[in-house]
Amino acid sequence: MSYLSKAAAEVASPPQSKPLNERQVPNSAGGYSFAVDDWKRLDRFLILGSEGGSYYASEHKLTVENIEAVKRCVAADGLRAVARIVEISDAGRAPKNDPALLALAYAAAKGDDKTRSAALLALPDVARIGTHLFHFVAFVRQFRGWGRGLRRAIENWYTMKSPEQVADQVTKYQQRDGWSHRDLMRLRHIAFAGPYQSIAKWVVKGELTEGIAKRIEGHVKLQATKNAKEAASLIREYGLVRESVPTELLTEAAVWEALLEKMPMTAMIRNLGNMSKVGLLKPMSNASRNVSLRLDDKEAIRKARVHPIQILIAAKTYEAGHGLRGSGEWTTVPQIVDALDGAFYSAFQNIEPSGKRFYLGLDISGSMWGGAVAGIPGFTPAIGAGAMAMVTVKSEKNYYAAGFTCTQTGRYGGRFDDGINAMTPIALSSKQRLDDVLRDMRALQARMGGTDCALPMLDALEKKLAVDTFIVYTDNETWAGKIHPTQAVEMYRQKMSIPAKLVVCGMVSNSFTIADPNDAGMLDVVGFDTATPAIIADFAKD
Repeated sequence: MSYLSKAAAEVASPPQSKPLNERQVPNSAGGYSFAVDDWKRLDRFLILGSEGGSYYASEHKLTVENIEAVKRCVAADGLRAVARIVEISDAGRAPKNDPALLALAYAAAKGDDKTRSAALLALPDVARIGTHLFHFVAFVRQFRGWGRGLRRAIENWYTMKSPEQVADQVTKYQQRDGWSHRDLMRLRHIAFAGPYQSIAKWVVKGELTEGIAKRIEGHVKLQATKNAKEAASLIREYGLVRESVPTELLTEAAVWEALLEKMPMTAMIRNLGNMSKVGLLKPMSNASRNVSLRLDDKEAIRKARVHPIQILIAAKTYEAGHGLRGSGEWTTVPQIVDALDGAFYSAFQNIEPSGKRFYLGLDISGSMWGGAVAGIPGFTPAIGAGAMAMVTVKSEKNYYAAGFTCTQTGRYGGRFDDGINAMTPIALSSKQRLDDVLRDMRALQARMGGTDCALPMLDALEKKLAVDTFIVYTDNETWAGKIHPTQAVEMYRQKMSIPAKLVVCGMVSNSFTIADPNDAGMLDVVGFDTATPAIIADFAKD
């Protein structure tokens, strides 16, 4: 009778290695999850990209799968797809703009007439700088040839800007991906007039005509100088940027001091190491104080659309006291380190605390330590989960955090062979520095095992924790549990008499989710979307 009992039990409550119902699909790890629809996958791709791949899927495979989802969205409703691309890109919700440029390029090439027109019209909103434009051209040329519409869109990209803005673009972002402004301005049937014509002549032929834009005039003078003092004077007079400075002068503190006065926020964050190496940023210097004050300005951070991941990279590099390749060392300024920590949270949208009780379940299983979030080396989904959880910790008062992994033994498949519970409490505190949290997350890698996303709910039930909202940060590649996560939520709701909600924070741009799309109490969101923490708080508050 034992084999009959076992079979009957599996039919009533199948393990995660078998489908719970006909709506579930096999995931890449051998378990079963719900499939996200193409629109949710489009969001994941636009925000997380596929660079670096995942534990179960190579970068190439993941990218191909995401492009197929883009194709289906464009075919189903091209105008909706273009609107979504613009919305996410223009709001700065993604750490990198390349996925949005690729998706827009596909829509501009393969959509119907209305979709192609909308995509080309949206080009300036998504390709906001010259580098973006070169990326877009490189992408779109893989899908289509040159045509009147594409040429007109590129012409409009220039002429919709003021001459001063165009001069800024052609001196600051000169070439990328095998394309340059000279290449694009030489396209047939593109005709520039007035001040745009003088800029085009300088770009294409190197001719400096009368009335040339002040930025170009200053750029040419700066390129010719060898003197740091003269260079600093030209930078201040013409409002020049780092890209205009001759390489040999980028070791001069006086040059960086002049650049810092009007340096854009993103450029300042990216160049903290360079300014430190030349001795400009040092303890108790005026430059260090000014940098700290700018990083403390929440509105300036949001207005500049600096993504939190960009700040994380800068903070990691700056605090290390040397470049990523070990070249050049500097003394860190504690005030700047603190300001970077605060700037990370400022980069997310404003969050109104919900006042609810949260269980933060961080997936630390083996698959979460493979791949990289947004292609950043060493920044695995597991470490990213710790960073995302800290945003909720900073805004909410009532929470409990734990990491989960398992080796498929014990009552629910959630205990290690040595009998230690697979849930590892993580002492997250709003007073902790982000770098401490990331360090603690890395230390958990030794405990990685199989993936059972039901464990947070089962753990809360076992501990009799009163939870309003579970947030599970995962790649959704669950397979090792004896019951499915959605069943664990229902079990918790019934036994605790609490209508608990489940938020699944997807850390990889694959097509799976443990959240049941038919359950109004479950929500699937994208990790490192700058809007995600605010959406979670709103969902928790109903």
